[in-house]
Amino acid sequence: MPYKPGEAADRIGVSIDTIRYYEKIGLLHGIRRDSGGRRVFSDDDLGRLGLLRCLRDSGMPIARLRRFAELLQGGEDNADQRAALLEEHDREIDDKVAQLRLEQERVREKIKWYRSVHGQ
Repeated sequence: MPYKPGEAADRIGVSIDTIRYYEKIGLLHGIRRDSGGRRVFSDDDLGRLGLLRCLRDSGMPIARLRRFAELLQGGEDNADQRAALLEEHDREIDDKVAQLRLEQERVREKIKWYRSVHGQ
């Protein structure tokens, strides 16, 4: 099903400016255009955009996102490279989650301390 830019943005949960930015920095390639020159997004485009957004939201740097987008353009020949890149990112997410858990524990200890000081 074809989607106008606003519809695509709504479905993915991003702004149209984000879509434009992703296109400008080379993350989105091959978006079809209608006879008036307006972008038309397919379900596949939305899937790719959603994945890129997920990776960005999970902290993947833009440079690595660009590399992943390049690999996506390469087809199935580089599936191992894409998997390796995602595995590396997954490990980094695990490290960030572990660090956040430590910080959360510190916050919870401080909450307990404040509650004990005020007798709550």
